[in-house]
Amino acid sequence: MSIKKIVLQQIQSQVDRAAETVRGLSVPKDGWIRTVRKSLGMSGAQLARRMDLTRAAISNTEKAELEGRVTIKAMREAAEAMDCRLVYAIVPEKDIETLIRKRAREKAQAKVKKVNQHMALEAQTLTSDRIDFEIERLTDELVKNLPAELWND
Repeated sequence: MSIKKIVLQQIQSQVDRAAETVRGLSVPKDGWIRTVRKSLGMSGAQLARRMDLTRAAISNTEKAELEGRVTIKAMREAAEAMDCRLVYAIVPEKDIETLIRKRAREKAQAKVKKVNQHMALEAQTLTSDRIDFEIERLTDELVKNLPAELWND
């Protein structure tokens, strides 16, 4: 196995572990800043003083979080002011291998469909069993080789 494949497997495993760690985790209805602040018994004014901001700025940041407009920097600063740390991640809904296989199947289906249409013009269409076989074969090949164009539309 090549070094490139080993590194890729390690990265995929890291993403899968991260996804498993946060599975079921969701943003509290009041957002993380307000929820953690309240859980500490800290007022907005107290957090503002710790961050050298105004109470209105804290309120705006909490609202921005709920609206998806907050910056990572603002979240990190608020977390640190509450003696916490910000952890953020982009995690897939399914494991990486499933996502890659799904995309490879889509590409394989499109390619086999196109080839079959060309063959139909020459009255040489494939049987449904042969189509299924070719889709599976091509999917496996794409998953194994992971070509750069896999994610091109």
